[in-house]
Amino acid sequence: MRGDVETYFEGGRWKNKVEGNDLASSSHLTKDDARTNGREMAIAHAVDHIVRDRDGTISEHEVYPRGRDPHTLPR
Repeated sequence: MRGDVETYFEGGRWKNKVEGNDLASSSHLTKDDARTNGREMAIAHAVDHIVRDRDGTISEHEVYPRGRDPHTLPR
């Protein structure tokens, strides 16, 4: 996974999608569940996490740099 993770509302569900993918990676009933899952994905892959409101405006944008990813720390 290389692209940022975006949490958004579509079709009555909250979804997470990785930038560059055509399909959502996950689907949730609540924004909180989707936000939590999206944040975990972003942290695990050291990418940005963008959360949008129902109207599409960005409500949150967190940056998880490579330095926080234990798999990419220098040895």
